[in-house]
Amino acid sequence: MGAVCAIVYLLTIIVFIPFPFYKDIVVATSGGGNRDVVMNAEFVEKGRLLHKFPHSKLASFLSAIISLQSITLLGIGDDLFDIRWRHKFFIPAFASIPLLIIYFVDFGVTSIVLPTFLQPYVGRELFDLGILYYVYMAAFCIFSPNSINILAGINGIEVTQSIVIALLLAFNDALYLLTPYPHPATDSHLFSLFFLLPFLGVSFALLYHNWYPARVFVGDTYCYFAGMVFVVVSILGHFSKTLILLLIPQIFNFVYSVPQLFGLIPCPRHRLPHFNARTGLLEPSVTKWEKDKQPHPIIARALRLLAQFKLLWLKQDEDGRIEETSNFTILNLWLVWRGPMREDTLAIEITVMQTLVGLFGLFVRHRLALLVFREDNLSIRSAV
Repeated sequence: MGAVCAIVYLLTIIVFIPFPFYKDIVVATSGGGNRDVVMNAEFVEKGRLLHKFPHSKLASFLSAIISLQSITLLGIGDDLFDIRWRHKFFIPAFASIPLLIIYFVDFGVTSIVLPTFLQPYVGRELFDLGILYYVYMAAFCIFSPNSINILAGINGIEVTQSIVIALLLAFNDALYLLTPYPHPATDSHLFSLFFLLPFLGVSFALLYHNWYPARVFVGDTYCYFAGMVFVVVSILGHFSKTLILLLIPQIFNFVYSVPQLFGLIPCPRHRLPHFNARTGLLEPSVTKWEKDKQPHPIIARALRLLAQFKLLWLKQDEDGRIEETSNFTILNLWLVWRGPMREDTLAIEITVMQTLVGLFGLFVRHRLALLVFREDNLSIRSAV
């Protein structure tokens, strides 16, 4: 049903296209709302004044739609044909091309603000990354959709984490819209809300059917689509660093999963928690080690060290050979920490953790960041 959710969202956004540009289309370009104003002929500009239309904003809006349509089509293809992980990992890169092209043409800023303690050594406040900035954004486009797809496997978790991230982004946008002065970033954050609010609408509707016990599954399409929505609003809204702070649980989950994702430890096709039919609870799923296929001594030592710090569940035989280790996902790790629990309880606790970490991320973004940067852009007043 993730595909249905994405299609309804896209249709809503397409129908919405004229509304953000109402004043530019009706008032500014065709005289709407000013029909009773009498002007002398020498002050009247002829034509529909389309040269005053904000074409760059429309291009950004349309490029976002193209990227979201592309990721939806690719996600549906993944659900239908069950593409291998090493191939589908790069699917979002193709969908990000329209986004990056418009960023290059319309905005093109590749400089970052250096922390205050580095500025005396570098001799400048801004540092230009050049093409590396586009490499960073392309990597970000690949990571965000896949990070939602990796943190999955129980009813409702894909949708709830996406809803929490979207709500926090919308709250961050509202901070810029509710300032007592005209803020230079208002248009960017209003653009973000245009895409986030319909996303929240379709996601809440999907959650109603996907919550435990789920009647539908979201599929890879929703995971890719949700991650790309976040990429679209953060890149075109120029707050990608804020999104990174909200994706800390997903970043941790990816880093924690690296040993299995890159083949250092055997990785089964599905690593979702194991359902114990006798107790009705979820337990950490495991990777089994055969006696004649033990991990490399260095890897074995690392596994035992992780188990010692409660970052892994490990079972050994009488001779000290490893028999089983829990799979490297944050869901399994949570069960290692908290013990077996109901599926809906696990989803709720992970969602609460995502919310608390996200709120702390916004606090870091707007308060703690002042320790290493001169000012927060929320406090920047418009020069007008």
